[in-house]
Amino acid sequence: MLPRNAVIAAMSLVLAAAPSTANAFERGYTGAAQKFGVLIGAAAEAPPAGIYMFDQFATFQSHVTGPGAPIVNGKTPQVNYAAAATGFLFVPGWNILGAWYDAVIVTPFMMYDASAPYNINPAGMHNTFIAPIELSWRLGDSGFFAKAGLGMYVPDGTISGPNGLSNVGAPFWTFQPDLVLSYFKDGWNLTANISEEFNTASTVTGYRSGNVLHAEFTATKRIGKWTFGPVGYFGGQVSNDKSSAFYGGAINTNRYGAWAVGALVGYDFGPVALNVWATDEISVHASGGTFGPGIDSATFLKGYTVIAQLSYRLWAPDENPAPSRPMFHK
Repeated sequence: MLPRNAVIAAMSLVLAAAPSTANAFERGYTGAAQKFGVLIGAAAEAPPAGIYMFDQFATFQSHVTGPGAPIVNGKTPQVNYAAAATGFLFVPGWNILGAWYDAVIVTPFMMYDASAPYNINPAGMHNTFIAPIELSWRLGDSGFFAKAGLGMYVPDGTISGPNGLSNVGAPFWTFQPDLVLSYFKDGWNLTANISEEFNTASTVTGYRSGNVLHAEFTATKRIGKWTFGPVGYFGGQVSNDKSSAFYGGAINTNRYGAWAVGALVGYDFGPVALNVWATDEISVHASGGTFGPGIDSATFLKGYTVIAQLSYRLWAPDENPAPSRPMFHK
């Protein structure tokens, strides 16, 4: 059977947010490297030593909103995407500063389409996510855990176009420290997962997107092999963009915020655990666009997300093969 905490803690993966010209700070970029809601369910408890693998699949169905949203045939444009990510969680069994250490690497792929007036449909690999250090503390027998880590997006995704943002990659680094607080006991998982993205300037345009805050919440109960309960998130930009000469100092969207609520259901099959959750954005706002003279050109996306994740352990120290018979004997 897959360790119960591996189902939750192995979820430090990242599916990237879909870039689009309909949803941008810098034209063609969402302003967020990580899709809101992908870390829902991820508790601060560390799994036992071993190597874990996880596959995550997501779909986001949305429409453009905000003061700068265009109207085509009486409707705002639709932007929909599908994404898949494969990741590995390495837990060597090391204890550092009283905490258990782990590391994560994730490779995300995606495709999306935006209707008129954008009419685009790119597909490719988004920037690879690497978390070289995550530390998880168990606070006695209270059931409370705390986890802190540092992740980063490496600019190795599919990059094209005059500003490097015509596909799903991004030509800059994103650093993402995070803090996870959990009550994980008696089948309960009550978790707040807080992280913030810090971007470097684009190597193509010199534009620098502002910091993005992620806050994701889980309140699930495990009964037998089933897990279920409400979930939600907030995501928003918390600092201003810094434009560049490439855009003549203009900013498309300077601030935004999105609130979503939903539910999670999971089942532990033994060697493999499956979690599925869906969220609907109930409130989205965007502001600060300066592309149009005297008009706020800010836009963002509002929609619903469905994510499914498979988690399983590939290797553990207690799974050594039986010794082979000697080839030579007297």
